[in-house]
Amino acid sequence: MEGEAAYGFVVNVDAQGSGLLSDTEKPEMRGKLYEVTGAAFEQAGIRGSRLYQEDRGDGILSVLAPEVPPRRVLGEWLEYLHQNLREANRGRSTPLRLRAGLHIGPVTADAHGRSGRAVDLACRLGDCATAKAVLAAAPGAPLVVVASDRLYEDVVRAGGRWVEPDHYRRHTVELKEGPTPAWFMVPGLPRPPEPAGPGAGAEPGHPAPPPPAPGTAGDGVVMHNHHHGSGQFIAGGRIDTINITPQGGDR
Repeated sequence: MEGEAAYGFVVNVDAQGSGLLSDTEKPEMRGKLYEVTGAAFEQAGIRGSRLYQEDRGDGILSVLAPEVPPRRVLGEWLEYLHQNLREANRGRSTPLRLRAGLHIGPVTADAHGRSGRAVDLACRLGDCATAKAVLAAAPGAPLVVVASDRLYEDVVRAGGRWVEPDHYRRHTVELKEGPTPAWFMVPGLPRPPEPAGPGAGAEPGHPAPPPPAPGTAGDGVVMHNHHHGSGQFIAGGRIDTINITPQGGDR
């Protein structure tokens, strides 16, 4: 009923690097996006009244009915989505790569769509900088999955058909609500790669900023000095560690 919250599984899927596509390229991307995700829902037996979807331009928000078993989404649907992406990307110069944010909780329906903290969290997890960085660090992978801490603890941890808790890695991500724990998984890999440092997640055409020059503030410097006499060390920046090896008395 409209206005009353109902418990549901929220899936938000975004296309990585969609902002770099031209207006003529985006319709094809959107077509492939709906094709691979829709086929995965069909293959997992999630269809009809059990599946609500909203178009998000370069992504799709899906809310699944309470009777859909969460392990079916975390196991079968994700595996089918991964394989559909692999097949769709064969021979493509610009492969479709997706980020999927997953959460479970109360969702409110109205005439305009679906809302609630569960929806917000699923969307923000899939769009967070860490998700982009993890996928960028796995260039051959078409998909990164980001599960909320609650979803991992309640469902993923117990395992199940095609659900491998050991394949997930925990990170604390920065969201509007503040630091939030989340669990990352890249299908096809035993563990997701570690995201790069500052500037992680930069897409082609948006390179990460260069690292600071040695000796500048914030850069850890180790100085090795073979000491032959008394004197002063002069450095242009902060020195974290000085290793001194004495070579005799002062001269």
